[in-house]
Formats: sequence, structure tokens, C-alpha cells
Amino acid sequence: MAEYKAPLREMNFLLHEVFAADELWARLPGLDGAVDRETADAILEEMAKLAANTLDPINRSGDEEGCHWDDGAVTTPKGFPEAYATFCEGGWGALLGNPEYGGMGMPKMLGAQVEEMITATNISFALYPILTAGACLAIDAHASEALKQRYLPKMYEGTWAGAMDLTEPHAGTDLGLIRTRAEPRDDGSYSITGSKIFITGGDQDLSENIIHLVLAKLPDAPKGPKGISLFIVPKYEVNEDGSVGGPNNVNCGSIEHKMGIKASATCAMNFDGARGWLVGEENRGLAAMFTMMNYERLGVGIQGLGASERSYQNALDYARERVQSRSPTGAKQPDKTADPIIVHPDVRRMLLTQKALIGGGRALSTYVAKWLDIAKFGEGEEKKNGEGMVALLTPVAKAFFTDKGLDCTIIGQQVFGGHGYIREWGQEQLVRDVRITQIYEGTNGIQALDLAGRKTVANGGALFELFAADVQQFIDAEVDREEMAEFVQPLATELQRLRETTEKMLAAAGEDPHAPGAASVEYLHLFGYVAYAFMWAKVAAAALPKLGEDDFYKGQVKTARFYFARLLPQARALAASINAGSATLMDIEEDLF
Repeated sequence: MAEYKAPLREMNFLLHEVFAADELWARLPGLDGAVDRETADAILEEMAKLAANTLDPINRSGDEEGCHWDDGAVTTPKGFPEAYATFCEGGWGALLGNPEYGGMGMPKMLGAQVEEMITATNISFALYPILTAGACLAIDAHASEALKQRYLPKMYEGTWAGAMDLTEPHAGTDLGLIRTRAEPRDDGSYSITGSKIFITGGDQDLSENIIHLVLAKLPDAPKGPKGISLFIVPKYEVNEDGSVGGPNNVNCGSIEHKMGIKASATCAMNFDGARGWLVGEENRGLAAMFTMMNYERLGVGIQGLGASERSYQNALDYARERVQSRSPTGAKQPDKTADPIIVHPDVRRMLLTQKALIGGGRALSTYVAKWLDIAKFGEGEEKKNGEGMVALLTPVAKAFFTDKGLDCTIIGQQVFGGHGYIREWGQEQLVRDVRITQIYEGTNGIQALDLAGRKTVANGGALFELFAADVQQFIDAEVDREEMAEFVQPLATELQRLRETTEKMLAAAGEDPHAPGAASVEYLHLFGYVAYAFMWAKVAAAALPKLGEDDFYKGQVKTARFYFARLLPQARALAASINAGSATLMDIEEDLF
């Protein structure tokens, strides 16, 4: 396996040359000058070292050893506690946290790059701090001041970790069916009773306490999702002085034996009258949870991106070293018995497909993070637009990144041929690890339905128009640059195709209730391909004036050309599939399946 090299040049190029992040950070009032270019670059360089030197070396061993469960206690693989301590000592858990409680207050545009490096080197490890960060977001946005003071500083430190307890055996996507109960106590706390499954980091040996955010229903709660409340339920009670007290009737009943992410403890949790504290308002638990969902779902998408990058680095290194056959145009290395396989067109097709999908994904993750920062730190109409763009783009980022993530890891495995199927090369682990990203935090089918239904049809395409206007503004600004014609013209064509397809879907939804669901997955993919075209056009616009400075810019432009020529044409087929309607899906009787 190749040694991981963080793509810092690509990250810095996107932040500073494509998106002018330092200018945005300087003017967003809520950031209050917390970060500049020098600080951002230093943070990325330090994470690159941690990822390569601490997290990457324990990735394969963690997969082979996995987590262990014994009498309710979970043990993580060798090296994980030490790596977690190093991670926390560096203050990484506080990176995006609220400065009022010990966080650094950094923007998500920077955090997205940091997350990619962590997930590229060790998805299993990454899940522990990522879930803690998500729990912190919900607490910071909705909990009382007393709860924030009690929990956030320790969670930012990593001394205490967080877990999100949503799913139950009978209630996955439809959380309105949950049965976990919350009974009020005389002291203002609640007695939490019920069972949850698939709880990432529900138990572990990394932190001294685990702060569970649990969805439960009060005795008089309305039926369905409008009757769900959110509670803080620590594994161990917290004393008045902030120290850890006795057990809190929170128990891990078992851990799952999984296809991948084996070093991440996926737990079945039992709450037997555990003491909890209400977060936010009664029966408003889902609203509190959705505060962190946009960040978490982008984070899951970035896991797909990180796994893709790791697979690409492995495959590229192998393709340069592995010799097989001769180039179609004659020997490239006549002194050797064969040429490296990178000379062969099909191998180049695979590597360039990875490179183009990763580059488009990294740019789009930065773009979505930009809107998250605007929504969080901006004001007025800009803030409102940011919230709309985040709502629209979050399902695209989560689902398209992870669908393409699986594709990219499989392509990387394919470059190795038979060696890719063998454990020692690391490619098969990436395929297994990334597979879950299409499933958790809302399956990709649900993300597609969210995009087509709630985010498009439900508002008559208003959110889509925000995105389309941003793309059109770019097109209008670049249309007179002759050297940009090869990118701007096809982008304009595909934006129009996406617009027309959206309008047809909106019209069909008025007559056919099945229309949004039937179109949803293809619509999300169509949206994703057009969004990547937008990103690659922006990359080309920034790189073209600098072609003579550095081969890096030449590589960016040539990859953009590959994307437009070889990958973007898939948009036409997707649009045709969407426009075919729901009849062929719904007209077949169930007993004919």
C-alpha cells in the first residue's frame, strides 16, 4: 500500500484560488476574524502529519483486530486509545466548536478538508470524534446554558465523547415509530427507558464518559415524529462539580459484526431508567437533531471522498510500478521486460475517472461547506440564501459523494487486478469500509427522495433556483473568455437540461404521486453530475491563467477536460430515465416480481 500523502496542494488551491475562502472568512461577521490563510494552512499541515503518521498506520491492524465486547464493555483495537489521546491533545475535537465553551470556532470550509484527511486514513477512527462533534452541535444549538456549561468543554476536549441514539429495531427512517420512553422525575430530570441499535461509539474505552443524545417520547406526546423529544443521557452520572459519578443505567448489550468499519464500535444500547435531561423543547427533538444533520451528512459524504482519495493514491502508485505488456505505440521502457500499466488506455480511464470524481467531490464539499459557513456566520439575505443552499445541497453531497465513493474504491481495486482482491494491499478494506456510507445517516434512497420531494417539489423548485442562479452567474461572468468556451458552453447546456428535467418532474408530481419517488435517484445523480461540471468549470477558470507557472494547473485543466468529455455525458441518459415517468415501476403487480 502506498504511503498516504495528504492532497494539501489541491486543498489550498480550492480554498484560496477557487473559492477565495480567506476573503469570505474576513467579511463574515460571525467569524470575527477567527481564521486567516496562514492559520488555515498551518492547521491543514498539522492534520496531514497526524493523519499520515498516527491514523494511517493503525487502519489495517484496526480492521483485522476489530472491537471486542465483554460483559457490557467495549475495547477498541490496539493503538486506538493512544491515537485518540494524541488527537485530543492536539485540540482537534474543538476545531469547529463554540469558543464560549472552549472551541476554536473555525469555519466548516476548513473543517471539511480536515475531515477528508482523517477519513482517508482511518474511517473507523474518524467516527468517534465525528459523532462527538455532531452531538456538540445539537447541544450548542438547543440545550440550556447550564447543560452547555456542563458538557461542551469536556466534549470539545475529548475527555468525554458523544453518541447519537436514534435508531430502534423497528424504527429506522421512520423515527415516529420509536418506543423509547421518557418519564419526568421530581428533580427536573427524566427517566429514560428503551433500546437503540446501530449506535456508533455507543461504548468504547477511549474517553472517561460518553454523552448519549437519545430520542424518546414523553407520556403525553403526540403520535408520530411530532412527539419526539431529545435528551442528554450520560453513561456515567455527572456530579455537581463536573466530575464523573456512578453508572447511569446505560448499558451496551452487544456490538455488531460488520462488513467494514470494524474498528468502530456499532452498539446495541439499553437504557433502564437512566437519568436524562431535556435538550430544547418537548416534542421538538427532531428539529434539534436536524441542526447537526446538515453537518453530519456532509461529513458522511466526505467519508466517501476520503476513501476514494486513499484508493486513488494506492492505485496510482501501483500503476506506476506494475509492469505488464507494452504500450500500444511501442515500448516506453525498452530496458525492462514490459511497460508500467499506466501506459494502457483502460488503466488511464480508471485513474482519470477516480481523479475527476475526487476533484469534483472535493470542490463540491468545499462549496457546500462555504454555504454552511454563510448560513452559520452570515447575516440577512445572504444568511437566508445560505440556509436554502445547504438544505438543497446536503442530500446531494451525502448521496452522490458516497455512491461515487464506492465506485472509486472499486475502480482502485480493479487497477490492482487480482492483487486488489487480496487483503495485504488495502484496497478491499476500502471497498468494505466505504459501503456503509451509502446506508447510515439516512440511506441514499432517502436522500434522493428528500432532494426530489421536500427540497424541490414541495417548494415548487424555489431552492433549485438558488443553485441555478449561482451557476448562471458564473456562466455569465465567464462566457466571453475564449479559453473557457470548452467548459462554459457544455455547462450551460447541462444546466438547461437539469432545469427542464426539474420542471417536468414538478409538473408530473401534480398528476402522479409516484413521480418524485420514481425519479429521485436518477434526479440526484443528474444533479450531482451537473454540480461537478460547475465545480470543474470553476477549477478551470482559476487554473487556466496559471498554466505556465506550474504543472499542477495543467493537471487540473486536463482533468476538467476528461470530466466534461467522458463523465458528464451520463447526464443525458439520466434525464431520459427521469422523463420516462413512473409507469414502468408501478404498473407491475407485486406477484409478478
